Amino acid sequence: MPAFHAYGDGGCLVSAPAELSRMFCRGGGAVVQQRKRSLVAASAVAAAAAECMRASKKQRQPPQPSLDVLPDECLFEVLRRLPGGRERADSACVSRRWLALLASIRISELGHAAAAAPSLPDLNEEFVMEEDTDDSPADPCVERVLEGNEATDVRLAAMAVVAGSRRGLEKLAIRGSHPSRGVTDQGLLAVACGSPNLCSLSLWDVPLVTDAGLAEIAAGCPSLERLDITSCPLITDKGLAAIAQGCPNLVSLTIEACSGVGNEGLRAIGRCCLKLQAVSIKNCVHVGDQGISSLVCSASASLAKIRLQGLNITDASLAVIGYYGKAVTDLTLARLAAVGERGFWVMANAAGLQKLRCMSVTSCLGVTDLAITCIAKFCPGLKQLCLRKCGHVSDAGLKAFTESAKVMENLQLEECNRVTLVGVLACLINCSQKFRALSLVKCTGVKDVCSAPAQLPVCKSLRFLTIKDCPGFTDASLAVVGMICPQLEQVDLSGLGEVTDNGLLLLIKSSEGSLVKVDLSGCKNITDVAVSSLVKAHGKSVKQVSLEGCSKITDASLFCISENCTELAELDLSNCMVSDSGVASLASAKHFKLRVLSLFGCSKVTQVGVQFLGSMGKLEGLNLQYCNMIGNHNIASLEKQLWWCDILA
Repeated sequence: MPAFHAYGDGGCLVSAPAELSRMFCRGGGAVVQQRKRSLVAASAVAAAAAECMRASKKQRQPPQPSLDVLPDECLFEVLRRLPGGRERADSACVSRRWLALLASIRISELGHAAAAAPSLPDLNEEFVMEEDTDDSPADPCVERVLEGNEATDVRLAAMAVVAGSRRGLEKLAIRGSHPSRGVTDQGLLAVACGSPNLCSLSLWDVPLVTDAGLAEIAAGCPSLERLDITSCPLITDKGLAAIAQGCPNLVSLTIEACSGVGNEGLRAIGRCCLKLQAVSIKNCVHVGDQGISSLVCSASASLAKIRLQGLNITDASLAVIGYYGKAVTDLTLARLAAVGERGFWVMANAAGLQKLRCMSVTSCLGVTDLAITCIAKFCPGLKQLCLRKCGHVSDAGLKAFTESAKVMENLQLEECNRVTLVGVLACLINCSQKFRALSLVKCTGVKDVCSAPAQLPVCKSLRFLTIKDCPGFTDASLAVVGMICPQLEQVDLSGLGEVTDNGLLLLIKSSEGSLVKVDLSGCKNITDVAVSSLVKAHGKSVKQVSLEGCSKITDASLFCISENCTELAELDLSNCMVSDSGVASLASAKHFKLRVLSLFGCSKVTQVGVQFLGSMGKLEGLNLQYCNMIGNHNIASLEKQLWWCDILA
């Protein structure tokens, strides 16, 4: 072992020089390795010591103050004492916990002292003169809609908190729901807490909402007037009973495809909601005569609109409607398989539907000639009747109906295949002086008559005529109708593939009035000859013309339109054989008021025509879809020229 010597005060202990040299010469490698190991160990010890020092300092330092350490009860008390709605809205952005607590605070639970205290001005806001604020509405209606994936509890809660600063939501519609985080009862709880003035609520396809959610709405929103529930399978009679007790001012109720709703819920609504004016019940399998009868009887003084579709009700329900429906003005019945002719007969003969104005019946086997005749006799105020898929109505019933309906104004028949042209002519001959509109859609029984009388009575009151998709209706029928109805203003002949120029020319010749709207969509045999005659005779009055699918229409019609139509606002030329020349004539027309133009599928219109379209400065809507000769760069250039126009391409 070598000897060590000390050099000076505080010096290091080192080996003697001679011995030190021998150590490096004989075993220097081992010494160096040993020193490296010592240095590594020393650094590790130093790092551990430093870590211990930092830990001890942290233990000695006091914890940072944070509201997150407070329990929900304490944080709730803090948040409900925020001075204003803006502060609460800002606090909702801190975390989901804060948002949930703010959403659970009812308006009545806000701190009165904080609410009454005047808020200090925000110096970061722009100064607004007092006279500038007078134009803003004092009580704006807050209306919100959530659709699809946006419909979640978090978004609904945030919406409720923010709207709470403006007296809360007044109209809310939830359409659909997020597949995994959809709206539940918690979301409705937030709405109930922050929106006591909610007057309209729509829930469409919200499968996670239950009776508990409706109970929260009933408890927190006593001003609710309109409720629409569609495809909510977890809502039952208990939820409707809660609404009935908590929302006595309900005036409109719509329930569709809710399998849990039955008679008891409707009974509760009828018993408590005495101001109910409109009710619509569709496709609810557990709703029967007891529920409908109880509802109609209880709300007979105010109930004005009734819509029943796809229900297991019988003649008894219609008898109750006929007797107690003293305030009913609109009645819609659809797909009531168990209701027979007797039900409609009793409903009419009960003589309670004195105020009935509009009636619509779809796919009801009980609608017969006798039924509609009784309705016309005992409903003296009936002005509009719509029959769809009523296969038992024939010409005799139609004639008897029009003879008894003294104030009838509008008659619509769709897929009533036993009605023929003879019945239609009898209807026009025997109708009242107020009869203004007739619509025949997909009535396969309406065909040409063998011969028409030399002199026909005239129905000068008819203004609106629709004969659509009736395959047997041809030129001869159109000529007869034109002679009987000379004062037409709107004519819809769409889908009449057998009508040619001859029939349309006879209609134009018989017309003594001024046509305003003409729809010839799908009339594939109409050519430029008939269109030119039409615009020459009625060019100063016609405002809307549709020639969609008229494949024989060419630029000649556009030349005539541009010269004669001074009031034309809408023109549909979809799938017509028009080209750039026709477009150029429209663009060059003087005093032209065209606002909407459709060139859908016009393959002959090219980029040359686009240049002319750019000069039509009054266009508001333009359809260039499937115009294959027009490139994307042409569309982009046109969009710059007509930046205000809605262009589809």
